[in-house]
Amino acid sequence: MTGKAYAADYAVPTPAKMITAVSDMQTAFTDAAGRTNPTATELGAGDISGMTLTPGLYKWGTGVLINAGVTLNCQGNANAVFIFQIAQTLTVGNGAIVTLSGGCQASNIFWQVSGQTTLGTTSIFKGIILDQTAIVLNTGASLTGRALAQTAVTLNANTVTTP
Repeated sequence: MTGKAYAADYAVPTPAKMITAVSDMQTAFTDAAGRTNPTATELGAGDISGMTLTPGLYKWGTGVLINAGVTLNCQGNANAVFIFQIAQTLTVGNGAIVTLSGGCQASNIFWQVSGQTTLGTTSIFKGIILDQTAIVLNTGASLTGRALAQTAVTLNANTVTTP
């Protein structure tokens, strides 16, 4: 591992850092969840596989599935922001890729998920995951972003790169 890992049962000062991190994550989750006036609701009935999306606020009362990948296009604006409000689970299929185009930055993409997030084997995901429950990165999945959960983040031979 390159970088730092924190867990509640690690030695001091890790517990204090974890308390601050969880509090900050909950604040970010609440902020993302409280955004109004979505660009689209219930897009693709929850399946956004194969779509190209432009910046905005997207909201689902269900789970979201990305089986074949999705493209996020910032249309030349490197400061463009995506917020995905997902009331249930986020499931990224095996080998699925979240592709950024048009100057998008992973640090400006927020996935606010109320259920579990699962990144499939060898999937390539971009953005900051703010999860109310748990995040699971299956074998070989990679993330350019952050995996922040209120309960647990499970890694298995993964690469996580901070944007």
